[in-house]
Amino acid sequence: MYGIFSYDIGSPRVGYKHGQQILDLEIVGLLGFFKDLGFDPAVFARPALNQFIALGKPIWQAVGERIRHLLSDDESALNDVRAQVLIHEDRARLHLPVRIGDYTDFYAGIYHAENVGRMFRPNGEPLLPNYRHLPVAYHGRASSIVVSGTPIRRPSGQMSGVDGQPVFGPSQALDFELEVGLIIGKSNPLGEPVPIAEAEDYIFGITLFNDWSARDIQRWEYQPLGPFLGKNFGSSLSAWVVPLIDLEPFRVAGPVQEPTPLPYLQTARDGHFDLQVEVALRPLDGDEMIISRTNTRHLYWSFAQMVAHHTVNGCNLNIGDVLATGTISGPDPGGYGSLLELSWNGNRPLRLSDGSQRTFLQDGDTVTLRGWGNKNGVRIDLDEVTGSILPVFRPAKHPQAIQ
Repeated sequence: MYGIFSYDIGSPRVGYKHGQQILDLEIVGLLGFFKDLGFDPAVFARPALNQFIALGKPIWQAVGERIRHLLSDDESALNDVRAQVLIHEDRARLHLPVRIGDYTDFYAGIYHAENVGRMFRPNGEPLLPNYRHLPVAYHGRASSIVVSGTPIRRPSGQMSGVDGQPVFGPSQALDFELEVGLIIGKSNPLGEPVPIAEAEDYIFGITLFNDWSARDIQRWEYQPLGPFLGKNFGSSLSAWVVPLIDLEPFRVAGPVQEPTPLPYLQTARDGHFDLQVEVALRPLDGDEMIISRTNTRHLYWSFAQMVAHHTVNGCNLNIGDVLATGTISGPDPGGYGSLLELSWNGNRPLRLSDGSQRTFLQDGDTVTLRGWGNKNGVRIDLDEVTGSILPVFRPAKHPQAIQ
């Protein structure tokens, strides 16, 4: 896994996570371990992965192979410099792994979409008519994406009151969303769609992602144009990015898509991945409890289909952009990827290990998303993304009214 870290008084640079240690790729490069690979290792001295990603897929693969060789048990090349190049994670400060230009959030979890439909349209079809024809998405706010561990402040906003009239105040329905983020690794020129057969070439890797949501603000504002202030107050991104190529052992077929999508979304290649994901909630002064476990293979739309649809109108993706999958829920209640579903919009409170209940998040709650793959003796770790809820912002004193 690649990320950006710093320690002591050093500046942020590129690292590779290996167990509880971080391989300092800037120092590895300065020591000449990459000199035969045909690129300037100064890219590892940068405070974001973008310049390394821009080198392209052949370099990613060559660097990955070299790193695995250097870290292999029977390799002695690093023995004399281990103290220089391997840093224990406890010494490190982690930073956003990429410089994010744009962020798009999809709605690719069909079980989540069906659950939301059943809650809010109980007398209608759970899915809207377009859902099985295209990967629905909205354009989010990149500036409020924060690295794992950054606290999230409870937002205030406008919402519907008891009489249907708008009221203003702190959100009382603050939620998490269990998602995966795709880190874009290649740009397409404006006006040129990415064919689905090439779409995965535009993905550098994946990372865990929590799209925090204020459901009461969202519910009032989302018609007719979709999510806005109920979403853009904060999203959390894992500090570590798993290269897409490392997920090959976990590639599986996705769900049968009926009706058959339009030709630009059709592919014969299996495009889903068998990755376990879970959600843990820890109340203030309480113990952590696993409240959901599911799998990314439950997504309806594949990563490649998301990229192909995003660009079919000629939209240009850029290196470092984030495409999130939307909430990943499974078919059973134990695999729902949001409190909205786990508490069924607050009607079925979730009981925690300390005896308290949750319909939505309370101040002091900490939510941690984790993920991993484990198949045929091969295991891969997706690390985690975590965030704690701070109380609503209250200024020390209110500004004087303008006379």
